[in-house]
Amino acid sequence: MTNCQTITLDFDEEMKNTRKLLERVPLDDAHRGYKPHVKSMALDRLATHVAELPSWVKTALETDELDLQPGFKPQIAATTAELLEIFDRNAEGSRAAIGKADDAAMQKEWTFKFAGKSVFSSPRGQMVRNCIDHMIHHRAQLGVYLRLNDVAIPGMYGPSADDPSMF
Repeated sequence: MTNCQTITLDFDEEMKNTRKLLERVPLDDAHRGYKPHVKSMALDRLATHVAELPSWVKTALETDELDLQPGFKPQIAATTAELLEIFDRNAEGSRAAIGKADDAAMQKEWTFKFAGKSVFSSPRGQMVRNCIDHMIHHRAQLGVYLRLNDVAIPGMYGPSADDPSMF
């Protein structure tokens, strides 16, 4: 099995789990601005960030660098349907990019910059894994937000307290 095939298996599983959680995000007026702490992102921003993160895989595979500029305004989904549309589009595009890649392409260096200054560089394969891990990290945060708002959490790698009959 090639590295790209292994990444595809991981990617597909994590996208399936992420979508299950995003389906439960309440983006109504009562919840959208929820923050568990003053330093936390609002629920709508965090959920949209999770939905956007799969696109970073495509960016890492199809470009040599990303130079984020000051003043960048992140997208914020207005509804759960919009959130899922963002996620599905990004997951599909990145899945296709992984399918086109080969192991040699995964070794090429990729760089993230902010305002023209290099923040970090790594081989594309490592960047793809970092993108997936970053999404998992924020997905876990989102799960905490949902739990604190009494939203049932789906099982990911096994049953959750809200889904004990998974097995």
